[in-house]
Amino acid sequence: MLALRLTRVARPAVQLRRLLVATAAAGTGFLLLAALGYAMSHPEYPTGALLRLTWCAIPLAATVYLAVAVARTDPGARPRPGLSALGLGPARLMAVAALHTALACTLGSLLALLVFLHLRGDLTGVPFGGAASDFLAADQSLPLPAALTLLAVPPVLASTAAALTLRPRDLPNPANRTRGYGRFGAYVRTAKRETFGTYGRFGARRPANDAQPPRQPADGGRPPRQPAGSRAAGAARVGAAGTLSAPVSDTPAPAPADGAQQTPAQAPDLPAASPAGLPWGIAVLAAGLAVESYASVTETAPRATLPGGLAMGPVGVLAGWALTALGLVLAAPGLTHLCGRLLQTARPGVLRLLAGRILMAEATRIGRPLGVVCAVASAAFATTTLHDHDAGAPGFGPLTALGGLVVAGCTVATLLTAAVEARQSRADTTEALLRMGARATMLRSAAALRAGALLALFVPLTLLIADLAALPLAH
Repeated sequence: MLALRLTRVARPAVQLRRLLVATAAAGTGFLLLAALGYAMSHPEYPTGALLRLTWCAIPLAATVYLAVAVARTDPGARPRPGLSALGLGPARLMAVAALHTALACTLGSLLALLVFLHLRGDLTGVPFGGAASDFLAADQSLPLPAALTLLAVPPVLASTAAALTLRPRDLPNPANRTRGYGRFGAYVRTAKRETFGTYGRFGARRPANDAQPPRQPADGGRPPRQPAGSRAAGAARVGAAGTLSAPVSDTPAPAPADGAQQTPAQAPDLPAASPAGLPWGIAVLAAGLAVESYASVTETAPRATLPGGLAMGPVGVLAGWALTALGLVLAAPGLTHLCGRLLQTARPGVLRLLAGRILMAEATRIGRPLGVVCAVASAAFATTTLHDHDAGAPGFGPLTALGGLVVAGCTVATLLTAAVEARQSRADTTEALLRMGARATMLRSAAALRAGALLALFVPLTLLIADLAALPLAH
Protein backbone atom coordinates (compact mmCIF):
# COMPACT_ATOMS: atom_id res chain seq x y z
CA MET A 1 0.00 0.00 0.00
CA LEU A 2 2.86 2.40 0.76
CA ALA A 3 4.45 1.69 -2.61
CA LEU A 4 1.15 2.42 -4.37
CA ARG A 5 0.74 5.73 -2.51
CA LEU A 6 4.31 6.78 -3.31
CA THR A 7 3.70 5.86 -6.95
CA ARG A 8 0.53 7.93 -7.08
CA VAL A 9 1.95 11.09 -5.50
CA ALA A 10 5.26 11.09 -7.42
CA ARG A 11 6.22 14.03 -9.62
CA PRO A 12 5.59 13.95 -13.41
CA ALA A 13 9.29 13.43 -14.19
CA VAL A 14 9.40 10.36 -11.94
CA GLN A 15 6.21 9.02 -13.52
CA LEU A 16 7.70 9.54 -16.97
CA ARG A 17 10.76 7.48 -16.08
CA ARG A 18 8.58 4.69 -14.71
CA LEU A 19 6.48 4.83 -17.87
CA LEU A 20 9.66 4.36 -19.91
CA VAL A 21 10.45 1.24 -17.87
CA ALA A 22 6.95 -0.08 -18.48
CA THR A 23 7.26 0.58 -22.22
CA ALA A 24 10.60 -1.21 -22.40
CA ALA A 25 9.17 -4.16 -20.48
CA ALA A 26 6.21 -4.27 -22.88
CA GLY A 27 8.51 -4.43 -25.91
CA THR A 28 10.64 -7.14 -24.34
CA GLY A 29 7.61 -9.14 -23.28
CA PHE A 30 6.18 -8.97 -26.80
CA LEU A 31 9.46 -10.28 -28.23
CA LEU A 32 9.39 -13.19 -25.77
CA LEU A 33 5.80 -14.03 -26.73
CA ALA A 34 6.71 -13.79 -30.41
CA ALA A 35 9.49 -16.33 -29.85
CA LEU A 36 6.93 -18.60 -28.19
CA GLY A 37 4.53 -18.16 -31.10
CA TYR A 38 7.25 -19.00 -33.63
CA ALA A 39 8.10 -22.17 -31.70
CA MET A 40 4.43 -23.19 -31.74
CA SER A 41 3.92 -22.51 -35.45
CA HIS A 42 7.24 -24.09 -36.54
CA PRO A 43 7.78 -27.20 -34.41
CA GLU A 44 10.07 -28.67 -37.07
CA TYR A 45 12.68 -25.90 -36.52
CA PRO A 46 13.61 -26.02 -32.81
CA THR A 47 17.02 -24.45 -33.47
CA GLY A 48 15.46 -21.35 -35.03
CA ALA A 49 13.04 -20.98 -32.12
CA LEU A 50 15.89 -21.29 -29.61
CA LEU A 51 17.92 -18.72 -31.53
CA ARG A 52 15.02 -16.25 -31.47
CA LEU A 53 14.61 -16.76 -27.75
CA THR A 54 18.35 -16.24 -27.25
CA TRP A 55 18.30 -12.94 -29.16
CA CYS A 56 15.64 -11.72 -26.72
CA ALA A 57 18.35 -11.62 -24.01
CA ILE A 58 19.76 -8.39 -25.48
CA PRO A 59 16.57 -6.28 -25.10
CA LEU A 60 15.94 -8.00 -21.76
CA ALA A 61 19.36 -6.88 -20.48
CA ALA A 62 18.72 -3.35 -21.77
CA THR A 63 15.36 -3.25 -19.97
CA VAL A 64 16.88 -4.40 -16.68
CA TYR A 65 19.67 -1.83 -17.08
CA LEU A 66 17.12 0.96 -17.53
CA ALA A 67 15.02 -0.26 -14.59
CA VAL A 68 18.04 -0.21 -12.27
CA ALA A 69 18.99 3.31 -13.37
CA VAL A 70 15.43 4.55 -12.77
CA ALA A 71 15.33 2.86 -9.35
CA ARG A 72 18.53 4.66 -8.32
CA THR A 73 16.97 8.06 -9.08
CA ASP A 74 13.63 7.24 -7.46
CA PRO A 75 12.98 9.80 -4.70
CA GLY A 76 10.92 7.21 -2.82
CA ALA A 77 14.07 5.17 -2.18
CA ARG A 78 16.09 8.12 -0.90
CA PRO A 79 16.62 8.22 2.90
CA ARG A 80 15.03 11.21 4.62
CA PRO A 81 15.22 12.50 8.21
CA GLY A 82 12.56 10.91 10.37
CA LEU A 83 11.76 7.93 8.13
CA SER A 84 13.76 5.53 10.29
CA ALA A 85 11.59 6.44 13.26
CA LEU A 86 8.53 5.38 11.23
CA GLY A 87 10.09 2.03 10.39
CA LEU A 88 11.33 3.04 6.91
CA GLY A 89 15.02 2.32 7.20
CA PRO A 90 17.42 1.60 4.33
CA ALA A 91 16.19 -1.99 3.95
CA ARG A 92 12.52 -0.97 3.76
CA LEU A 93 13.27 1.80 1.26
CA MET A 94 15.19 -0.70 -0.86
CA ALA A 95 12.15 -3.00 -0.80
CA VAL A 96 9.87 -0.10 -1.81
CA ALA A 97 12.11 0.76 -4.78
CA ALA A 98 12.20 -2.89 -5.88
CA LEU A 99 8.40 -3.03 -5.61
CA HIS A 100 8.09 0.12 -7.76
CA THR A 101 10.27 -1.55 -10.39
CA ALA A 102 8.24 -4.74 -10.26
CA LEU A 103 4.97 -2.81 -10.65
CA ALA A 104 6.22 -0.89 -13.69
CA CYS A 105 7.56 -4.04 -15.40
CA THR A 106 4.39 -5.99 -14.59
CA LEU A 107 2.30 -3.26 -16.18
CA GLY A 108 4.44 -3.48 -19.32
CA SER A 109 4.16 -7.28 -19.42
CA LEU A 110 0.37 -7.11 -19.17
CA LEU A 111 0.31 -4.56 -21.99
CA ALA A 112 2.44 -6.88 -24.12
CA LEU A 113 0.05 -9.76 -23.44
CA LEU A 114 -2.97 -7.68 -24.45
CA VAL A 115 -1.31 -6.59 -27.71
CA PHE A 116 -0.23 -10.15 -28.47
CA LEU A 117 -3.73 -11.51 -27.87
CA HIS A 118 -5.20 -8.73 -30.01
CA LEU A 119 -2.89 -9.53 -32.93
CA ARG A 120 -3.71 -13.22 -32.61
CA GLY A 121 -7.42 -12.48 -32.80
CA ASP A 122 -8.27 -13.86 -29.37
CA LEU A 123 -9.91 -10.62 -28.24
CA THR A 124 -11.40 -9.42 -31.56
CA GLY A 125 -10.97 -10.40 -35.18
CA VAL A 126 -7.55 -11.04 -36.69
CA PRO A 127 -6.09 -7.59 -37.67
CA PHE A 128 -3.95 -6.77 -40.72
CA GLY A 129 -5.49 -9.60 -42.73
CA GLY A 130 -3.56 -12.27 -40.80
CA ALA A 131 -0.16 -10.95 -41.92
CA ALA A 132 1.31 -11.54 -38.44
CA SER A 133 0.16 -15.15 -38.15
CA ASP A 134 3.64 -16.45 -39.04
CA PHE A 135 5.07 -15.74 -35.59
CA LEU A 136 1.86 -15.55 -33.53
CA ALA A 137 0.45 -19.09 -34.08
CA ALA A 138 -3.06 -17.71 -34.49
CA ASP A 139 -4.48 -21.10 -35.45
CA GLN A 140 -3.40 -22.74 -32.17
CA SER A 141 -4.42 -22.23 -28.57
CA LEU A 142 -1.95 -20.24 -26.54
CA PRO A 143 -0.41 -22.13 -23.57
CA LEU A 144 -1.14 -19.69 -20.77
CA PRO A 145 1.38 -21.06 -18.21
CA ALA A 146 4.24 -20.75 -20.72
CA ALA A 147 3.19 -17.23 -21.69
CA LEU A 148 2.91 -16.10 -18.05
CA THR A 149 6.29 -17.64 -17.25
CA LEU A 150 7.95 -15.71 -20.06
CA LEU A 151 6.17 -12.50 -19.06
CA ALA A 152 7.30 -12.90 -15.43
CA VAL A 153 10.99 -12.85 -16.43
CA PRO A 154 11.35 -9.03 -16.89
CA PRO A 155 9.69 -8.05 -13.56
CA VAL A 156 11.60 -10.66 -11.57
CA LEU A 157 14.99 -9.83 -13.05
CA ALA A 158 14.47 -6.05 -12.89
CA SER A 159 13.25 -6.01 -9.28
CA THR A 160 16.04 -8.36 -8.16
CA ALA A 161 18.69 -6.24 -9.85
CA ALA A 162 17.23 -3.06 -8.31
CA ALA A 163 17.22 -4.66 -4.84
CA LEU A 164 20.83 -5.79 -5.19
CA THR A 165 21.91 -2.35 -6.40
CA LEU A 166 20.13 -0.42 -3.64
CA ARG A 167 20.89 -2.79 -0.78
CA PRO A 168 22.23 -1.00 2.33
CA ARG A 169 26.00 -1.33 2.62
CA ASP A 170 26.70 0.62 5.84
CA LEU A 171 24.94 -1.65 8.34
CA PRO A 172 26.98 -2.72 11.40
CA ASN A 173 28.79 -6.01 11.08
CA PRO A 174 27.51 -8.49 13.68
CA ALA A 175 30.76 -10.47 13.45
CA ASN A 176 32.63 -7.72 15.30
CA ARG A 177 30.35 -8.01 18.35
CA THR A 178 30.26 -10.67 21.02
CA ARG A 179 27.50 -11.26 23.55
CA GLY A 180 28.37 -11.89 27.16
CA TYR A 181 26.32 -12.62 30.25
CA GLY A 182 27.05 -10.82 33.49
CA ARG A 183 25.41 -10.39 36.83
CA PHE A 184 22.61 -8.16 35.51
CA GLY A 185 21.87 -9.92 32.21
CA ALA A 186 23.25 -9.94 28.69
CA TYR A 187 25.31 -7.15 27.21
CA VAL A 188 27.04 -6.62 23.87
CA ARG A 189 30.80 -6.26 23.82
CA THR A 190 32.95 -5.28 20.87
CA ALA A 191 35.72 -7.57 19.68
CA LYS A 192 38.42 -4.92 20.21
CA ARG A 193 39.40 -4.76 23.88
CA GLU A 194 41.02 -1.78 25.49
CA THR A 195 44.27 -2.22 27.38
CA PHE A 196 44.96 -1.32 30.98
CA GLY A 197 45.39 2.36 31.64
CA THR A 198 43.62 3.62 28.51
CA TYR A 199 41.16 5.74 30.46
CA GLY A 200 43.78 7.55 32.46
CA ARG A 201 46.64 7.96 30.01
CA PHE A 202 47.09 11.70 29.42
CA GLY A 203 43.35 12.35 28.95
CA ALA A 204 43.12 10.25 25.80
CA ARG A 205 39.43 9.49 26.46
CA ARG A 206 38.52 13.14 26.56
CA PRO A 207 36.06 14.07 23.77
CA ALA A 208 37.30 16.28 20.97
CA ASN A 209 34.95 19.13 21.88
CA ASP A 210 36.32 19.24 25.45
CA ALA A 211 39.91 19.75 24.31
CA GLN A 212 41.35 22.97 25.70
CA PRO A 213 43.18 25.25 23.27
CA PRO A 214 46.82 25.97 24.10
CA ARG A 215 47.35 28.96 26.32
CA GLN A 216 48.67 32.03 24.59
CA PRO A 217 50.92 34.53 26.33
CA ALA A 218 49.45 37.89 27.11
CA ASP A 219 51.88 39.70 24.82
CA GLY A 220 51.01 37.51 21.80
CA GLY A 221 54.42 35.78 21.70
CA ARG A 222 55.21 32.12 21.47
CA PRO A 223 53.70 29.73 24.01
CA PRO A 224 56.19 28.11 26.38
CA ARG A 225 57.74 24.99 24.89
CA GLN A 226 57.54 21.81 26.94
CA PRO A 227 60.40 19.34 27.10
CA ALA A 228 60.24 16.50 24.58
CA GLY A 229 59.82 13.79 27.21
CA SER A 230 57.50 15.64 29.58
CA ARG A 231 53.96 14.62 30.41
CA ALA A 232 52.48 17.82 28.95
CA ALA A 233 54.16 17.22 25.57
CA GLY A 234 52.87 13.64 25.52
CA ALA A 235 49.34 14.78 26.33
CA ALA A 236 49.51 17.32 23.52
CA ARG A 237 50.60 14.63 21.06
CA VAL A 238 47.91 12.17 22.15
CA GLY A 239 45.15 14.77 22.11
CA ALA A 240 46.19 16.07 18.70
CA ALA A 241 46.35 12.54 17.29
CA GLY A 242 42.80 11.93 18.47
CA THR A 243 41.41 15.03 16.77
CA LEU A 244 43.56 15.64 13.69
CA SER A 245 44.49 13.27 10.91
CA ALA A 246 48.04 14.64 10.46
CA PRO A 247 50.81 13.99 13.02
CA VAL A 248 51.77 16.87 15.28
CA SER A 249 55.40 17.60 16.10
CA ASP A 250 56.72 18.75 19.47
CA THR A 251 57.62 22.17 18.09
CA PRO A 252 54.56 24.42 18.27
CA ALA A 253 53.55 26.48 15.28
CA PRO A 254 54.22 30.22 15.48
CA ALA A 255 51.30 32.32 16.56
CA PRO A 256 49.86 34.98 14.25
CA ALA A 257 51.18 38.49 14.56
CA ASP A 258 47.91 39.86 15.86
CA GLY A 259 47.64 37.24 18.61
CA ALA A 260 44.51 35.59 17.13
CA GLN A 261 43.66 32.03 18.11
CA GLN A 262 45.01 29.36 15.77
CA THR A 263 42.71 26.91 13.95
CA PRO A 264 43.82 23.69 12.27
CA ALA A 265 44.21 24.10 8.52
CA GLN A 266 42.05 21.97 6.23
CA ALA A 267 43.44 20.46 3.09
CA PRO A 268 41.68 21.48 -0.14
CA ASP A 269 39.59 18.91 -1.99
CA LEU A 270 41.64 17.04 -4.53
CA PRO A 271 40.24 16.16 -7.96
CA ALA A 272 38.81 12.69 -8.44
CA ALA A 273 41.27 9.97 -9.38
CA SER A 274 41.22 8.60 -12.89
CA PRO A 275 39.13 5.41 -13.34
CA ALA A 276 41.28 2.31 -13.61
CA GLY A 277 39.43 0.69 -16.52
CA LEU A 278 40.94 2.63 -19.43
CA PRO A 279 43.92 0.30 -20.14
CA TRP A 280 41.76 -2.79 -19.75
CA GLY A 281 39.11 -1.32 -22.03
CA ILE A 282 41.63 -0.55 -24.76
CA ALA A 283 43.08 -4.06 -24.47
CA VAL A 284 39.66 -5.75 -24.69
CA LEU A 285 38.67 -3.48 -27.59
CA ALA A 286 41.81 -4.41 -29.55
CA ALA A 287 41.25 -8.10 -28.74
CA GLY A 288 37.67 -7.91 -30.03
CA LEU A 289 38.73 -6.35 -33.33
CA ALA A 290 41.46 -8.98 -33.71
CA VAL A 291 39.08 -11.87 -32.99
CA GLU A 292 36.56 -10.51 -35.47
CA SER A 293 39.15 -10.10 -38.22
CA TYR A 294 40.54 -13.59 -37.67
CA ALA A 295 37.08 -15.20 -37.55
CA SER A 296 35.90 -13.47 -40.72
CA VAL A 297 38.83 -14.96 -42.66
CA THR A 298 39.15 -18.47 -41.20
CA GLU A 299 35.72 -19.44 -39.91
CA THR A 300 33.35 -21.28 -42.24
CA ALA A 301 30.51 -21.95 -39.77
CA PRO A 302 26.94 -21.13 -40.78
CA ARG A 303 25.75 -17.62 -40.19
CA ALA A 304 23.48 -16.73 -37.31
CA THR A 305 20.20 -15.08 -38.24
CA LEU A 306 18.20 -12.47 -36.40
CA PRO A 307 14.42 -12.89 -35.92
CA GLY A 308 13.84 -10.50 -38.80
CA GLY A 309 15.94 -12.59 -41.19
CA LEU A 310 19.18 -10.55 -41.08
CA ALA A 311 22.32 -12.68 -41.33
CA MET A 312 24.91 -11.62 -38.75
CA GLY A 313 27.95 -13.72 -39.69
CA PRO A 314 29.84 -16.52 -37.94
CA VAL A 315 29.81 -17.05 -34.20
CA GLY A 316 33.42 -15.87 -33.90
CA VAL A 317 32.49 -12.54 -35.44
CA LEU A 318 29.69 -12.16 -32.91
CA ALA A 319 32.18 -12.90 -30.12
CA GLY A 320 34.46 -10.21 -31.54
CA TRP A 321 31.59 -7.73 -31.55
CA ALA A 322 30.80 -8.61 -27.93
CA LEU A 323 34.42 -8.02 -26.90
CA THR A 324 34.45 -4.72 -28.77
CA ALA A 325 31.30 -3.56 -26.96
CA LEU A 326 32.76 -4.62 -23.61
CA GLY A 327 35.95 -2.71 -24.34
CA LEU A 328 33.98 0.44 -25.09
CA VAL A 329 32.05 0.14 -21.83
CA LEU A 330 35.23 -0.39 -19.81
CA ALA A 331 37.15 2.45 -21.46
CA ALA A 332 34.35 5.05 -21.45
CA PRO A 333 34.79 6.23 -17.79
CA GLY A 334 38.51 6.76 -18.33
CA LEU A 335 37.86 8.61 -21.59
CA THR A 336 35.30 10.82 -19.85
CA HIS A 337 37.84 11.63 -17.14
CA LEU A 338 40.43 12.39 -19.81
CA CYS A 339 37.96 14.67 -21.57
CA GLY A 340 37.44 16.62 -18.35
CA ARG A 341 41.19 16.92 -17.88
CA LEU A 342 41.66 18.19 -21.43
CA LEU A 343 39.06 20.88 -20.83
CA GLN A 344 41.24 22.32 -18.06
CA THR A 345 44.47 22.56 -20.05
CA ALA A 346 46.06 25.72 -21.48
CA ARG A 347 45.17 28.25 -18.76
CA PRO A 348 41.44 27.57 -18.32
CA GLY A 349 38.93 30.14 -17.25
CA VAL A 350 36.12 29.70 -14.75
CA LEU A 351 33.80 28.08 -17.30
CA ARG A 352 36.25 25.46 -18.55
CA LEU A 353 37.52 24.78 -15.05
CA LEU A 354 34.01 24.17 -13.73
CA ALA A 355 33.02 21.95 -16.68
CA GLY A 356 36.24 19.93 -16.48
CA ARG A 357 36.03 19.35 -12.74
CA ILE A 358 32.42 18.16 -13.01
CA LEU A 359 33.36 15.75 -15.82
CA MET A 360 36.22 14.37 -13.75
CA ALA A 361 33.98 13.94 -10.71
CA GLU A 362 31.15 12.28 -12.67
CA ALA A 363 33.36 10.18 -14.95
CA THR A 364 32.19 6.80 -13.64
CA ARG A 365 28.51 7.71 -13.30
CA ILE A 366 28.26 9.22 -16.79
CA GLY A 367 30.96 7.20 -18.56
CA ARG A 368 29.44 3.75 -18.20
CA PRO A 369 26.02 4.56 -19.76
CA LEU A 370 27.82 6.60 -22.41
CA GLY A 371 29.99 3.59 -23.24
CA VAL A 372 26.90 1.41 -23.58
CA VAL A 373 25.32 3.95 -25.96
CA CYS A 374 28.51 4.03 -28.05
CA ALA A 375 28.60 0.22 -28.16
CA VAL A 376 24.99 0.01 -29.33
CA ALA A 377 25.52 2.78 -31.89
CA SER A 378 28.64 1.12 -33.30
CA ALA A 379 26.86 -2.26 -33.54
CA ALA A 380 23.90 -0.66 -35.32
CA PHE A 381 26.20 1.19 -37.74
CA ALA A 382 28.20 -1.96 -38.48
CA THR A 383 25.01 -4.00 -39.01
CA THR A 384 23.62 -1.43 -41.42
CA THR A 385 26.91 -1.37 -43.32
CA LEU A 386 26.92 -5.15 -43.67
CA HIS A 387 23.31 -5.14 -44.82
CA ASP A 388 24.10 -2.58 -47.51
CA HIS A 389 27.06 -4.62 -48.80
CA ASP A 390 25.08 -7.88 -48.91
CA ALA A 391 22.76 -7.60 -51.91
CA GLY A 392 20.97 -10.90 -51.23
CA ALA A 393 20.22 -10.19 -47.58
CA PRO A 394 16.55 -9.82 -46.63
CA GLY A 395 15.21 -6.59 -45.24
CA PHE A 396 14.79 -5.79 -41.60
CA GLY A 397 11.74 -7.53 -40.19
CA PRO A 398 9.29 -5.99 -37.72
CA LEU A 399 10.66 -7.96 -34.78
CA THR A 400 14.23 -6.91 -35.57
CA ALA A 401 13.13 -3.29 -35.75
CA LEU A 402 11.25 -3.64 -32.45
CA GLY A 403 14.25 -5.22 -30.73
CA GLY A 404 16.61 -2.54 -32.02
CA LEU A 405 14.21 0.18 -30.93
CA VAL A 406 13.95 -1.30 -27.42
CA VAL A 407 17.73 -1.58 -27.04
CA ALA A 408 18.48 1.89 -28.44
CA GLY A 409 15.71 3.54 -26.46
CA CYS A 410 16.75 1.87 -23.20
CA THR A 411 20.39 2.84 -23.57
CA VAL A 412 19.63 6.48 -24.41
CA ALA A 413 17.07 6.69 -21.59
CA THR A 414 19.62 5.20 -19.18
CA LEU A 415 22.17 7.83 -20.18
CA LEU A 416 19.66 10.62 -19.59
CA THR A 417 18.68 9.09 -16.25
CA ALA A 418 22.35 8.96 -15.23
CA ALA A 419 22.63 12.65 -16.10
CA VAL A 420 19.63 13.35 -13.87
CA GLU A 421 21.25 11.35 -11.07
CA ALA A 422 24.48 13.30 -11.44
CA ARG A 423 22.55 16.57 -11.29
CA GLN A 424 20.80 15.44 -8.12
CA SER A 425 24.10 14.45 -6.50
CA ARG A 426 25.62 17.91 -7.00
CA ALA A 427 22.49 19.87 -6.08
CA ASP A 428 24.12 21.19 -2.91
CA THR A 429 27.15 22.40 -4.86
CA THR A 430 24.91 24.14 -7.39
CA GLU A 431 22.99 25.91 -4.62
CA ALA A 432 26.25 27.01 -3.01
CA LEU A 433 27.48 28.44 -6.30
CA LEU A 434 24.23 30.36 -6.76
CA ARG A 435 24.46 31.75 -3.23
CA MET A 436 28.02 32.89 -3.93
CA GLY A 437 26.81 34.93 -6.91
CA ALA A 438 27.28 32.55 -9.85
CA ARG A 439 24.83 33.18 -12.66
CA ALA A 440 22.48 30.49 -13.88
CA THR A 441 23.59 31.16 -17.45
CA MET A 442 27.15 30.21 -16.52
CA LEU A 443 25.95 26.86 -15.13
CA ARG A 444 23.98 26.19 -18.31
CA SER A 445 26.98 27.15 -20.41
CA ALA A 446 29.13 24.72 -18.41
CA ALA A 447 26.60 21.94 -19.04
CA ALA A 448 26.56 22.71 -22.78
CA LEU A 449 30.36 22.73 -22.82
CA ARG A 450 30.47 19.30 -21.14
CA ALA A 451 27.99 17.88 -23.64
CA GLY A 452 29.91 19.33 -26.59
CA ALA A 453 33.23 17.97 -25.33
CA LEU A 454 31.76 14.47 -24.89
CA LEU A 455 30.20 14.54 -28.35
CA ALA A 456 33.46 15.75 -29.92
CA LEU A 457 35.32 12.81 -28.36
CA PHE A 458 32.87 9.92 -28.54
CA VAL A 459 31.13 10.46 -31.89
CA PRO A 460 34.30 10.08 -34.04
CA LEU A 461 35.47 7.22 -31.79
CA THR A 462 32.17 5.35 -32.26
CA LEU A 463 32.23 5.81 -36.04
CA LEU A 464 35.84 4.66 -36.22
CA ILE A 465 35.21 1.51 -34.18
CA ALA A 466 32.06 0.71 -36.16
CA ASP A 467 33.95 1.09 -39.43
CA LEU A 468 36.75 -1.15 -38.18
CA ALA A 469 34.25 -3.74 -36.97
CA ALA A 470 32.44 -3.86 -40.34
CA LEU A 471 35.54 -3.71 -42.52
CA PRO A 472 36.55 -7.41 -42.39
CA LEU A 473 33.07 -8.68 -43.25
CA ALA A 474 32.35 -6.03 -45.87
CA HIS A 475 35.27 -7.22 -48.00
